[in-house]
Amino acid sequence: MQLNPRKILAMAGLIYVMFILSAVMSVAGTPDDLTPRVPPESLKEARSLQNPLTSTPDLIAKGKKIYEGRAYCSACHGLEGAKGSSGKMIVPSETEPPTNFADAAWQATRTDGELFWILKHGSHGTDMAPYLPLYLSEDDAWAVVLYLRTFGGV
Repeated sequence: MQLNPRKILAMAGLIYVMFILSAVMSVAGTPDDLTPRVPPESLKEARSLQNPLTSTPDLIAKGKKIYEGRAYCSACHGLEGAKGSSGKMIVPSETEPPTNFADAAWQATRTDGELFWILKHGSHGTDMAPYLPLYLSEDDAWAVVLYLRTFGGV
């Protein structure tokens, strides 16, 4: 049996393209990421909330410290905000997957108020529990929101 170099090259190219696509898809957002996690009856209220903090390097660093530390957000959302560098969340879940904060479409769709609302009330149908006031103060939560915005280049 003689090997056809063109077929081998074509097959290698196809495998390469499939690998690249799967890598991109593993960190890209899903359509479910764009669905609001705030209940419809609370969405108007959540979207009206404005971050009282101005984005500064110190506040972003504070938000990062909370995200990676005591709030332990990175356990599910990953250090890069994209469910871990492999696209998989670190802590497995039986519910909705965690939001991909690195997804540009998600960043453009969600308001700071919605993010704060989720930190305060949790997200029904997911493993996201409420963090205010038990684990975070309002200022801490707003600092985390500022840090989350760095994932999408906002």
